[in-house]
Amino acid sequence: MQINEIRISVRNLVEFVLRSGDLDSRFMGRSRALEGTKAHQKIQKEYKNKFSKEKQILLEDFEQNRLIRKEYYAELALKYEKEYRNFLFIIEGRADGVIIEGDDITIDEIKTVSRPLETVDENYNVIHWAQAKVYAYIYALQNNLENIDVQLTYYNINDDESKRLKKSFSTSRLNEFFIDLLEKYYFWASFIRDWKIKRTASIKNTEFPFDNYRKGQRKLAVAVYGTIKEEKNIFVQAPTGIGKTISTLFPAVKAMGENLTNKIFYLTAKTITRGVAEETIKMMKNKGLELKSVTLTAKDKICFNKKSSCNPEECEFARGHFDRVNYAISEILKKENIIDREAIIEYAQKFNICPFEFSLDLALLADCVICDYNYAFDPRVYLRRFFDNDENYVLLVDEAHNLVDRAREMFSADIYKKRFLELKKVMKNKEKNIYKALDKINSYMIKLKKLCREDLNSESQEQNNLQEEYYQLMKTNPNTYVQKNNLQDIYPLLRKFVSESEQWLTQNNKMEGHEQLLELYFDVLNFIRISEFYNDAYVTYIENQDDDIKLKLFCLDPSLLLKESIKKSKASIFFSATLTPIDYFKDMLGGNEEDYIMRLESPFSIEKREILIADRISTKYKYREKSYSVIVEYIKCAINCKKGNYMVFFPSYKYMMDVYNEFEKKYPNINALIQDSSMAEEERELFLKEFKEENDNTMVAFAVLGGVFSEGIDLKNDRLIGAIIISVGLPQICLERDIIMHYFNKNEKKGFKYAYMYPGMNKVLQAAGRVIRTEEDKGIIVLIDSRFSESEYRNLFPKEWNSNKNIKKVNDIENNLNNFWGKY
Repeated sequence: MQINEIRISVRNLVEFVLRSGDLDSRFMGRSRALEGTKAHQKIQKEYKNKFSKEKQILLEDFEQNRLIRKEYYAELALKYEKEYRNFLFIIEGRADGVIIEGDDITIDEIKTVSRPLETVDENYNVIHWAQAKVYAYIYALQNNLENIDVQLTYYNINDDESKRLKKSFSTSRLNEFFIDLLEKYYFWASFIRDWKIKRTASIKNTEFPFDNYRKGQRKLAVAVYGTIKEEKNIFVQAPTGIGKTISTLFPAVKAMGENLTNKIFYLTAKTITRGVAEETIKMMKNKGLELKSVTLTAKDKICFNKKSSCNPEECEFARGHFDRVNYAISEILKKENIIDREAIIEYAQKFNICPFEFSLDLALLADCVICDYNYAFDPRVYLRRFFDNDENYVLLVDEAHNLVDRAREMFSADIYKKRFLELKKVMKNKEKNIYKALDKINSYMIKLKKLCREDLNSESQEQNNLQEEYYQLMKTNPNTYVQKNNLQDIYPLLRKFVSESEQWLTQNNKMEGHEQLLELYFDVLNFIRISEFYNDAYVTYIENQDDDIKLKLFCLDPSLLLKESIKKSKASIFFSATLTPIDYFKDMLGGNEEDYIMRLESPFSIEKREILIADRISTKYKYREKSYSVIVEYIKCAINCKKGNYMVFFPSYKYMMDVYNEFEKKYPNINALIQDSSMAEEERELFLKEFKEENDNTMVAFAVLGGVFSEGIDLKNDRLIGAIIISVGLPQICLERDIIMHYFNKNEKKGFKYAYMYPGMNKVLQAAGRVIRTEEDKGIIVLIDSRFSESEYRNLFPKEWNSNKNIKKVNDIENNLNNFWGKY
């Protein structure tokens, strides 16, 4: 991209320049996003059918002179390059419809509304007209038209009615309008140009922020740069200590300096890793880098109001938000480069605007966006302002092993009968239409309950077909019903509920039941939205849960949907210390045959780490009660050899609690902490503060594999000198894991490994990775489970674990560790 080149979508240009007034995104935004596509498709199909019939009638008419051209184009891509005041503006977007009737050309912009159509007139929304006029201008220029019509089609999602507003414009008049838009955007264009000149110059002069590359670090950085340059994807297993964040961000920034990418998205699963990315950019800043980064924080965590009510009636920051937000954007961009949560809150308070919407606007102008996976991949919340357009973005996906299960969650959805029943009682005397809609859904789900029974010997053909595929699965999971196909007949009922709820929610926001209805409304919208992605990698299951019924659309294999998301970026870099086995992660994360893979060795000396395997104990579920006292003795022996801080990881809270209680009884004088299942962020910080350097007394913390303390935390030096890992970490046997196993077995893949073994061992590797964080660190890892000596599990060990030692009895731990610690 040239420095004086400004690429922007029609929608972003119009909204940025012309927006004003209040921020009001109560419930209407999601409804329109959900129903918008269907409304577009419905209206576009009507035009196509209409023109097709009319053309056929005319062709059959003998009076050929009556034949006129009738064409309709839906979602027509338009792109226009305009030189203006030393800039090359590249404006692009898609016109909803182009209607051609003889010499008459109309650009149609389709908008969904929930308000009565009689309240919608030509002054309803100036931005809607502006967007359609820009499309009309581009089309008129490219087709040498002197005049063109602009039409707004408003579709009411409640009553399935449409209203059309139409105006005619000369191309010269549209040219004046378009030039006025560019003139109003000129300030921002100038800022972008000047900033890019400064940024690019600084990137060229910025050196790697450390004196030397660690082992493997340069190799990773070169691979990332090459992947971006070639517009490919790469999956990298890079052990702890290589410095993955700097080794991916630095080459991505360098690629930006060579105009190989417009924007970097650094995607993470956890808050702590977002902080690491911010610190890494600060390090490069100290080396002279000029780069604007924005960190996105979840709306409920950054909102100034407890209820996150985005409407001018309840929130002073929403009232007049758009009148002030551009001033706030201008000031923060002039003064700040690293725009983190604290900076966003400071400026949002100063200008009295919504901090979340402010951060989204800043992301449009930032060079690097640090955010959660959801913003790139989740179909319910992803950033459409970026990922619905064809742009040169690079995705850096940190801790990518987390994305498999997170993606399953993103592409799955569920609803519960009980909530419909409870709301039905609330709405009985308030709104009869909503009451009726809820009653029908409740009755439908009662019928679903009948499918969940232990007796599977049904005579119906449908049930027999299901027995073939899911009989054994349902037999081992009583009170469940699983089928491959979606339940199509529930969606008219759900859409009716959505439709009936909209107007009442608009007019009764103070009444009892409003919040309850609003919450269920959103959940139903999400359920319908996810149903649009339903494919062969889904199942529908029903679960009878005591006094409730759960209906879930369960995505078993998210790879196809992730692949579609990845296609929207120029290059994607997936990296983690535990992408083992890497082919599994490449498969599950949407990789292709042409994508690269890279495995790097640990930069740390194996001499500073001792790995012991106690394989004479079984921690399988049926043997756990017998293992408590032996495990307590193993823990005592492991921590007895050197004073310091240790962590013991368990596969479940119950197992952890049972062993902890026995440990406390037998060794009450040893300082022991335990992870609580519902720790707040402040409690987690207090927990970690207990890991003090140069601790004169031994402290042992009991935690859960896969929990908040088993990955993402960085206890360097003497803050943690040992990890004791109980079991191979297999997820608890449950319906969903069994369905995943069944699916991958059926598809000639490794069902047990995909559903249980690989996710379990990933937790083990992550927990073990907490011990050695720097070249100076020294520590021990004790693995307790007979399965750690089985070849299928040992094959998943990192190469640097090959120097492990097997322990036959408890005393062997003490003997080995005394020898190890004796060296230091």
